[in-house]
Amino acid sequence: MNHMETMTMIRTTLREVAPEADLDHLEPGADLREALELDSLDFLRFVELLSERSGRRIDEDDYPRLATMSGAAMFLDAAAHGTS
Repeated sequence: MNHMETMTMIRTTLREVAPEADLDHLEPGADLREALELDSLDFLRFVELLSERSGRRIDEDDYPRLATMSGAAMFLDAAAHGTS
């Protein structure tokens, strides 16, 4: 999966978790929970869907790396290329 595909997967997942969110104006470094008003269950659903769709196990210790779109993309891109 290339970086653009990763970003598309993240955006698609966020749209599913927070359908009312305006992702077009979301900065890549913005805190997702704050900017999209995600509660703990929403964020957990986001993580579970990313794990399922990427085929990558995401442990609780990895959650801080998924706090922003850019962080999530870096995490998933590194996983796809065998680096962490």
